[in-house]
Amino acid sequence: MAKAERALISVSDKTGIAEFAGELSKLGIEILSTGGTAKALKDAGLNVTDVADYTGFPEMMDGRLKTLHPKIHGGLLWRRDNSADRAETEKHGIGSIDLVVVNLYPFEQTVSKPDVAFDEAIENIDIGGPTMIRAASKNFKDVTVIVDPADYGKVLDELKSGNGETTYETRYYLARKVFAHTAKYDTTISNYLNRQAEPDNPFQPTLNMSFSLVNSLRYGENPHMKAAIYKEPLYTGLSLVDAKIIQGKAMSYNNYLDSSAVIDLAKEFNDSPAAVICKHNNPCGVATADTLHVAYKKAFETDPVSAFGGVISLNRQVDEATAKEILNLFVEIIIAPGFDQAALKLLSGKPNIRLLELDITRDVEGFEMRKVQGGLLVQERDMGMIEDLKTCKVATRRKPTDDEYAAMAFAWRICKHMKSNAIIYASKDQALGIGCGQTSRVDSAQIAALKASTFDVSLAGSAVASDAFFPARDGIDVVAKAGATAIIQPGGSIKDSDTIAAADEHGIAMIFTGMRHFRH
Repeated sequence: MAKAERALISVSDKTGIAEFAGELSKLGIEILSTGGTAKALKDAGLNVTDVADYTGFPEMMDGRLKTLHPKIHGGLLWRRDNSADRAETEKHGIGSIDLVVVNLYPFEQTVSKPDVAFDEAIENIDIGGPTMIRAASKNFKDVTVIVDPADYGKVLDELKSGNGETTYETRYYLARKVFAHTAKYDTTISNYLNRQAEPDNPFQPTLNMSFSLVNSLRYGENPHMKAAIYKEPLYTGLSLVDAKIIQGKAMSYNNYLDSSAVIDLAKEFNDSPAAVICKHNNPCGVATADTLHVAYKKAFETDPVSAFGGVISLNRQVDEATAKEILNLFVEIIIAPGFDQAALKLLSGKPNIRLLELDITRDVEGFEMRKVQGGLLVQERDMGMIEDLKTCKVATRRKPTDDEYAAMAFAWRICKHMKSNAIIYASKDQALGIGCGQTSRVDSAQIAALKASTFDVSLAGSAVASDAFFPARDGIDVVAKAGATAIIQPGGSIKDSDTIAAADEHGIAMIFTGMRHFRH
């Protein structure tokens, strides 16, 4: 790259641009600009040449046509070490443009506004900007291109120390950044237009994604595997990736997996203080109460052994009493909307415990994606809810009592977040026994009962939730023997009559939801 003599500046985000351009002027670099950027720079007292004056061709069509001109793109694209290119630029009076500072029309911000008009969205599709930065990036060997104000300082430092030149490594880095930027920009436009064309079709012909690297992680699920965390663009819920880390070691791959699982379940209980403890993506303790302290104690009582080394999500600010109770256990992570000063003082005594601040409120709809060999599975998130279980079919002779309905409602919300086959025994505010991730539903029922027995948790009068139908009466017999008096399940088995008969024999009240919650 030769010494930079001319820069083209045209930005929507004008953060720091006047100061940056002022420093370029001090280095003797001529500045070309357009529209609002040119006005802002002139208002700052800088000497600026309008692109229209430089090209001899006026801006047209309300600014749609400004920079699409051979004097602009020739100045960006010609190879400084190519004699034929040099001869053509001299023949046609094309000067070099050595530095490009462009960020694009704010399409993403525009379409994020509620009820944005389609025409307004279309007018915020940038044409000249992407063309210029792609041209400059293709010729990065000779041209420096900036799309992010965060890079102004680095480029200025190099221009000053390098006698008006930037390093090859910096130009290559900036070029790569440009193509990632334009790919994300085009992805956003494509997705928006597809949604507008087919608003009722969640699955468009092409799935465009552009995730941004947040951090590389020490390793993946196992130490021999590399891993990283990326941020999803336009995420409409409350993002774990953006959670404020108050203290503790850096998050690992498994930490993120477990944290996501525990947050999703905690969001089911906005109406009262709730505590959720997860281990390996499965809940091992869930409870609600009038206070967070009591909710945590009850959640811990479900399975104290599995809670060791677990991840905890609390949906209220953590107070001193709750923090003191948690410190009786080794835990990896505590996630909550906040921590009061007394709690923080206590928890700071265990600096390795990761404290994440995140508002735990119910998420909005979205998609789940899972990679398979040669493809990607995409589905809507399981947001299925039954607001009033009394609208469900009562399959047995006996109807549930009000307390049993309350216990079934509690269990059903938890069951949705357990790995299949899932069985949970619960009261109206506490998980009592949890069995999940088994290849047999009756095994899950037995494991859940065994867990409860191990920790002296009574299942007498409990409700049982099953994520899918009972395929045979053996599962009903197991939960009845354990002490359950009510069952909530989807129904739909060819042997429903057998399971209904079994429930009737045991005096169990059973309802069918017609809704399944498989989670593989």
